[in-house]
Amino acid sequence: MSGTEAIRVECDGPIMTVTMDRPEVLNALDPAAHGQMARAFDRYAADDDLHVAILTGAGEKSFCVGSDLKVRSEMGGDDMPATGFGGLAERFDLMKPVIAAVNGHAIGGGLEIVLACDLAVAVPGAKFGLPEVKVGLAASGGLHRLARQLPMKHAMDIALSGRLFSAETARDYGLINQVVDADVLMDTVRGLANELLEGAPMALRATKQMMLEGLGAASLQAAFNAQYAEYDAMLKSADAVEGSAAFLENRKPVWKNR
Repeated sequence: MSGTEAIRVECDGPIMTVTMDRPEVLNALDPAAHGQMARAFDRYAADDDLHVAILTGAGEKSFCVGSDLKVRSEMGGDDMPATGFGGLAERFDLMKPVIAAVNGHAIGGGLEIVLACDLAVAVPGAKFGLPEVKVGLAASGGLHRLARQLPMKHAMDIALSGRLFSAETARDYGLINQVVDADVLMDTVRGLANELLEGAPMALRATKQMMLEGLGAASLQAAFNAQYAEYDAMLKSADAVEGSAAFLENRKPVWKNR
């Protein structure tokens, strides 16, 4: 498969679906795929008509198993965009929601991508893990997200053992939101995306920014006192007026994203 075919992007109204399409290597990413993913999420971030992104993998076996190790070995290392693994792991300024539809194994960098998504739904047969220690490496950015999203004992167990674990365990740990059968995965995730779209786009961005940036504040008081650009813009928006008017008039709001 050529690099131009590594990533598929489809837009349906305000929803962008990005599919890692290298099933012959379990959707492992090579430099071309990283670059295409980065450009897809650049588009998502910049397009005012796109409000929710879904990220999934092609085939029934794998969501993503990390780097294409054959290519990595030939190159002597990785070649990733500034926005990190899959163009997403270090995209710290993306305030629009991203949902992972985990259609199969999410291992190594694949788990890092799931950790970088805001919500995640997986199929029962999916396996998760950071096995980098078993090939003489450390999981890099995935470790930082893991330590922030899980209790430290669980995070250390996953990172130090390199052990793979089930979708049910991932759900119990809080790494994913739901486990659903494969035949309803995409319908479930699209339903979740449509549920998010019931909220105002500017309110979604403000909510994500406040939660993520507030978490990095030195204290709860500091988080309360911090300034959040998306929140300030939301308060001044026409959609904030529309939301209150729709509630008082007992109707569905019509969001304009302004």
